[in-house]
Amino acid sequence: MSQVKTSNLPVRQGYKDKNWFVRLFENIKAHPWLYLMFLPVFVYYVIFHYWPMYGIIIAFKDFKPMKGIFGSAWVGFAQFREFLYGPYLWRLVRNTLSINLGMLLFGFPLPIIFALILNECRSVKFRKVVQTVTYMPHFVSSVVVCSLMVIFCRSTGIITNILPVFGMPKTNLLSIPRYFQPLYISMNIWQELGWDSIIFFAALTSIDASLYEAATVDGAGRWQQMWHVTLPGIAPTIIILLILRIGNLMSLGWDRIYLLYSEMVYETADVISTYVYRTGLQRMQYSYATAVGLMNSVVNIILLLSTNALSRRISESSLW
Repeated sequence: MSQVKTSNLPVRQGYKDKNWFVRLFENIKAHPWLYLMFLPVFVYYVIFHYWPMYGIIIAFKDFKPMKGIFGSAWVGFAQFREFLYGPYLWRLVRNTLSINLGMLLFGFPLPIIFALILNECRSVKFRKVVQTVTYMPHFVSSVVVCSLMVIFCRSTGIITNILPVFGMPKTNLLSIPRYFQPLYISMNIWQELGWDSIIFFAALTSIDASLYEAATVDGAGRWQQMWHVTLPGIAPTIIILLILRIGNLMSLGWDRIYLLYSEMVYETADVISTYVYRTGLQRMQYSYATAVGLMNSVVNIILLLSTNALSRRISESSLW
């Protein structure tokens, strides 16, 4: 009997593989338009996200464009050691974490509070007007927003003209290191507040109305209903978005900071992404910049996995 089972094992495995392809083919044949709609997205991610990943190899090489990726000399972890023992490591990590933690502490809860407040508004027309107005800054180009910020914060700007009221001298705020991060965080919150609240509005609509009716029967007021019905109802959405935010603590878009900062505020404004941009594209140190970016991505993956595992252990909500 054991010989029969052993001889049948490869046949059964091959049958399963064949059956999987048959099911896929039948599914494509049954829903061709759905797969046709999915095809451009699939091709986009393969070409622009997965295929270029082979270029990570240059992080372990002394890349020379004339020699190509495979013709350049292999240097192992030399680029990583140079960054880890370099003079800018602490400053870059500190600034990146400081700005992202500020965005997490202030920029993450504000859209939730905004969505909860508007959800309690009885006037539908007023709520729609407010939502439309707060959504609009998201669609404004980062170049325009940063240009306005530069104009408002210069020595003759609107924001700077308010400083004498508080006994402060009129000066270019973006040239003072201690003011850069609060101004940057405030600008991002203003631009993304309405847009970030959309997903919370969607989560609020999925809460069963009978729960509010039951709470009203039990004598719960508006505040108690929000605390005991609304917040628990959107808690899974909050947890998932929080996991994603924590997984990006070491990532920060370089474009807005690059448009705002100068050498005078590098001490508080220079982050990993801007450093990678300067070293990789301006100084043409491609291998070194790739190594720094790869280390940053690895740390983000570790943060994401750790946060997801912790969330799965202490609650029922997680990414997987």
